[in-house]
Amino acid sequence: MPTTVADETEEGYLTGQLLVAMPAMRDPRFARTVIYVCVHNAEGAIGLVLNRLVGSIEFHDLVEQLDMNLMEADIVANPPVHFGGPVDTERGFVLHSADYQSEETLDIDKEVGLTATVDIVRTIASGDGPKNHLLALGYAGWGPGQLDGEIQENAWLNVDADNALVFDTDLDSKWDRALAKLGISSALLSTEAGRA
Repeated sequence: MPTTVADETEEGYLTGQLLVAMPAMRDPRFARTVIYVCVHNAEGAIGLVLNRLVGSIEFHDLVEQLDMNLMEADIVANPPVHFGGPVDTERGFVLHSADYQSEETLDIDKEVGLTATVDIVRTIASGDGPKNHLLALGYAGWGPGQLDGEIQENAWLNVDADNALVFDTDLDSKWDRALAKLGISSALLSTEAGRA
């Protein structure tokens, strides 16, 4: 049985959780975002933004850029291409359900994996990919202790992930739905930061 990242992490780390940006988020790249945390440990954190699209590239364009030698008729899927974060924006990542596995797959938990290969893009294009998947360019990254500090400064809330929040295509409501999982209405949150 493969070991997952979640099995190896210590208590207090947020691998497999969602980060929900607070209204006072100062960085416009992360305003009203929901991020799936792929790795969080003493060395830092990596996550993928779930509710933003790249906008300038379509899946067919990506397949063409990757020079996969697929005929137009072979491409049966056309998933959206997400903005995963501002780091390494030329690199693609696929967050997916555990029904897809390769040697390169990072098992985040028993239900979700992360793969960053051309092969998974090819299987998605042909319609044979994982049941649930989210294709992203770039990622969000934090150095040692950086995410922990941002959470202490009330930049982020964390909440348990679920398949609807992670994989559904209703991007406009993800932030509100993630807050609702915590019992919070976005209408009641202040955009002003302060200290008690």
